Amino acid sequence: MNISVHVSDQAVLQALGRRLARHRLNRNLTQAALAAEAGVSALTVQRIEQGRSSQAANLIRILRALGLLDNLDALVPEPAISPIQQARMRGRVRQRASSRPGRPEPPTEWSWGDEP
Repeated sequence: MNISVHVSDQAVLQALGRRLARHRLNRNLTQAALAAEAGVSALTVQRIEQGRSSQAANLIRILRALGLLDNLDALVPEPAISPIQQARMRGRVRQRASSRPGRPEPPTEWSWGDEP
């Protein structure tokens, strides 16, 4: 399965869980052995492999134990700064976003939109 924006969050979690299970099995590790190596519970490994939600720290520990942590660079690459922005910033690092002209600000309170 290719993961794309058209796939539900649950489907992405399940695909990720299946992929991690295959990597674990390719290393001939039981869930308990991977859990011990990663410093998490066997239940946590089982939950992640089933596509259930878990803390990001647990996923990082499992990726590290499977030798896959370096792949996070591909997941969230270091953003490049455009030459124009670089010239404007004069070497400084941007600290906050600004609203763009013509774009409405997000509402301060959430509502269904059907209130009078």
